[in-house]
This record gives sequence, structure tokens and C-alpha cells, in this order.
Amino acid sequence: MPETRQPALRGDCANCFGLCCVALPFAKSADFAVNKAPGEPCRNLQEDFRCGVHTRLRTIGFQGCTVYDCFGAGQQVSQVTFGGVSWREAPETASRMFDVFYVMRQLHELLRYLTEALDRPAARPVHPELRLTLARVEEFTRGSADTLEQLRVPEVRADVNRLLLRTSELVRATAGGKPKSRRGADLVGKRLRGAKLRGADLRGALLIAADLTGADLSLADLIGADLRDADLSGADLTGALFLTQPQLNAARGDAATRLPEGFERPAHWAS
Repeated sequence: MPETRQPALRGDCANCFGLCCVALPFAKSADFAVNKAPGEPCRNLQEDFRCGVHTRLRTIGFQGCTVYDCFGAGQQVSQVTFGGVSWREAPETASRMFDVFYVMRQLHELLRYLTEALDRPAARPVHPELRLTLARVEEFTRGSADTLEQLRVPEVRADVNRLLLRTSELVRATAGGKPKSRRGADLVGKRLRGAKLRGADLRGALLIAADLTGADLSLADLIGADLRDADLSGADLTGALFLTQPQLNAARGDAATRLPEGFERPAHWAS
């Protein structure tokens, strides 16, 4: 799905109070240069809520920041739920704002997937139910902080997941043949060069550092697949289901990697 058609479902840092840079914790590792506790502002967060080292994140040890997207939850919480009043202006709201951000981020991720499902002609049999569910989740995102804190997100996620699974079945069926199922498979570091994975179910698969050079991933379901350091050089991802920009940002690729319409080729990929 062309993500560029859904600006409200992509992070807009200019209209956010740096929520991901404060609410989320991280540990010193290959992805982060330091430890940070939840609720503690990142040392790189400026007074205007922008990142002071945004253009150098990968080179100074903050690669983890480059593969994160709140799917627009940050600006929704900042400008709508809390009416444009930041946690710095009203410190007493900080803890609550961060809790709501966790909930909103999950809802916006679900909206992202529901929107794509509605953009898939093959999923037309479930479009009516998808529309109703999309409207319901959108209504949740407009709720008050009280409502959002009390929302039973696992139940909402279960309802949405049922529709996404059906969407996946309908779309992958158009791939022809008998698509492979590697759902949740441990494929860390596996040599899958040139693999025929068209229409495969790769939901939640661990593909960390896997060699997918030249692999056919067209129409594959990649929801939740871990593509950190996976080599997608020359791979075909056209029509891939539920792929997100952060997944691509976490992987490696090159100019020959075929991407779905609307996705950006990460700057760190080989030319």
C-alpha cells in the first residue's frame, strides 16, 4: 500500500511532543548507545521536541531510532487527546500522556493495516466488515485520555487480526500455486538466496540477518516479520502484504530491490 497516501498514519515529529523520545525505554546495545528509562527524556531531545542528532543517528549508535514509527500516534496524542499542551507545560500530565501514547500507537498500527486491507481488491469480500472496524478504531483514537486508558486493546487487536488473516488468505491466493507457510518461523541468518516465497505466509517470522538476496517475496504476508539486517538486495517485494517502512529501514538492500509503490528506499541501502 502506498503509505504516502496516509499522512495521518505516519509520524509527524513537528506536531508531536517528542513522545517516543521520552515515553519509550531502551537499553545500551547495537541499536542504542546508552540506557534510557521509560519517562526519561532522551539526551538528544531538544527544547523544541526535535532530535538534535537526527541526521547522524546511525553513525553515533542510535540505529534503533531510525527503524521506529509511531504511525502518527504521537501527533494524535499531542494535538488531539491533550489539546496541544505538552508534558513540559503541564508536568502533571506527563505520566498519563505517555501511557496514552502506548495505547494510541497500537491503535494507529491497526489503522495502518486496516487501511491497506481496504486497498486490496482481492479482499473485497471482507471490505464491508473492514470499513466498520476501521471506523470503530478511528472512533477510539478520538476518545478522551480516560477512555483510552481503559480501552481493552487486546480485544480490539483480536477483532482486527481476524480480518487481517482473512485478507491475507484472499490476497495470497492470487499468487497461484500453493503458497508456503513460515508463520513465526525462526529463520535467523538463514540462506534464502533466490527463495521462491511468492504469496508466502511470513507473519511474525524471524528473518534477522537472513540472506534474501534475489528472493521472490511478492504478495508475501510480512506483518510483524523481523527484517533487521536481512539482505533484500535484488529481492522482489512488489505487492507484499502489511510491509511497513520501519521494516525496510531495519533491513539492507540495493537499487535492484523491487519495492511496493509508495515506499521509500532507505538512504543507507547500497546504490
